[in-house]
Amino acid sequence: MILQALTDYYEALAQRGMISRPGWARARVSYALELDGDGGLLQVYPLKQEIQVGNKLELRPMELELPAPAKRTVGIASNLLWDNPAYLLGMDGKDKPQRARRCFAAAGELHRLVLGGLEDPFARAICRHFDRWNPAEAPADSRLEDCMPDLLKGVNLVFLFRGGYPSQNPAIAKAWQAYYDQSGQGQDRLRCLVTGEEAEPMSVHPAIKGVQGAQSSGAALVSFNAPAFCSYGREQNLNAPVGKYASFAYTTALNHLLSDRRHVKRFGDTTLVYWAQDAEPAYQDVFDLCLDGGDEDILTDTELDEFMGAISRGEPANWEGVRLKPQNPFYILGLAPNAARLAVRFFFRDDFGYFIRNIQRHYDDADMAADGRSKRGHIPLWLLLRETVNQKSSDKKASPQMSGDMLRAVLTGCPYPATLYQQTQLRIRAEREITRGRAAIIKAYLSRNTKKEEYRGALKVELNEGTTYQPYVLGRLFSVAEAIQERASGVTTIKDKYFSSACATPAVVFPMVLDLADKHLKKLDGGIRTYYAKQLGELTAKITQSYPPHHNLYDQGIFQLGYYHQTQKRFEKKEQPQTGAGNEETKGDITNA
Repeated sequence: MILQALTDYYEALAQRGMISRPGWARARVSYALELDGDGGLLQVYPLKQEIQVGNKLELRPMELELPAPAKRTVGIASNLLWDNPAYLLGMDGKDKPQRARRCFAAAGELHRLVLGGLEDPFARAICRHFDRWNPAEAPADSRLEDCMPDLLKGVNLVFLFRGGYPSQNPAIAKAWQAYYDQSGQGQDRLRCLVTGEEAEPMSVHPAIKGVQGAQSSGAALVSFNAPAFCSYGREQNLNAPVGKYASFAYTTALNHLLSDRRHVKRFGDTTLVYWAQDAEPAYQDVFDLCLDGGDEDILTDTELDEFMGAISRGEPANWEGVRLKPQNPFYILGLAPNAARLAVRFFFRDDFGYFIRNIQRHYDDADMAADGRSKRGHIPLWLLLRETVNQKSSDKKASPQMSGDMLRAVLTGCPYPATLYQQTQLRIRAEREITRGRAAIIKAYLSRNTKKEEYRGALKVELNEGTTYQPYVLGRLFSVAEAIQERASGVTTIKDKYFSSACATPAVVFPMVLDLADKHLKKLDGGIRTYYAKQLGELTAKITQSYPPHHNLYDQGIFQLGYYHQTQKRFEKKEQPQTGAGNEETKGDITNA
């Protein structure tokens, strides 16, 4: 299913003229070897370009359409017209001069085979280069001096002749295409599992590049390399025969997706790519925007909600002149590195509207009152995951397994992983801090993963003064006690001393907390004292039973939500208790933060 979907995507891209034809690929090249008519090296021409990355400019290799790269494992296999310095100059930085010279010889043999019969000046110059160049003299060659550090790193090189690249030469391009189409592995024709047609299968598929954590040289999505995997005498990928065209198509399409930095997401060790069946890039743009929680420079939160709402209801929506159809098939693929191979974390295929509807549901579940520091309406997934990690540790990444499971929950609407809630509780217990993100996780998890009716009154975006569920009321009561102490003494210590215990074992702690609140209340004057005394009275009146000796993990979350909601109420608006005379209004303890 994955290979078929990627092959279909390749064909859709090809119809739009957005991808390389069979036998060709986009390659990143750092330098060009400019040749004269007899194959002599004139100069090494830098091809790196300045690219805006965030707020700074970076030098990046130029992308050129060149012959598809050879599949390499541990053997020697040359690319045509471009490759690393070992193949084109017979030198590398791995202290293996003999191997580098074998690579150079293999490159010369391939180029003579493909280009040797052409009456073309560029083709003759390339063949003569392999006759004239002496790899032993390369380290001392002054023409290589400036770029030597990069050459030793193994950057890609390409030939240049009279200002033109090989792929721009019709004779050379035709010769390579004929060689590629006729080349085969001598295998019996089998039915391709992707196209369903009779074809010569590929024993080794092209490499996939761009997956975070995988080998930079590329990794395999389909691979058999041990005797235990063989069947009926077939080895390697012949166990699952895929024809030459299909293997090129699916790998080219996937490499195209991975090279598009704007539309590649990374969560933990999972690299996420996504595409519409008809290859319309607007679907990727919108999905990217929705998954990130919006961008105020593009859409306001209200506009984004309206847009997602329309798509969720099955209504077409316009995006930058493109009419997006909710029924359009959409694909999401999550890949993780596994040595020289790739593991598929998940693969989803459904209508575009289905995924947008689930993302919107997630934002509704995780919607939470602002904490005075929030600059975003919707909390993006990466920010929620960061709430589960100690930011003072050297490794600030969330658990890979949890990140993948969380992403699955957001995209499919399934329950959130239990580890998300557990890790959040660990961070709250360690730091005694309820951030907006952590409150959002608690609300989202309990809303989706539990069915206890008593929770519903507490699982709100903002303070719900009407609910009498005891853990929620106790959380509110602790927040008021903290506010009284801060008013009376200018500092708050009860949170550091008692918060975790009050959350887990209220019966032990709350008598002390309320006793301290009474003492601090006596230090306040007039209307302020009356104001907080009234709050204490209203909340204690809601406690109709004795303090529970223990809160389970879910009730602790409800307690934390009550605390967060009550605390943020002071940020939300000015509180206006009366002064000692009872006829003058003053501000509350925190205003307009």
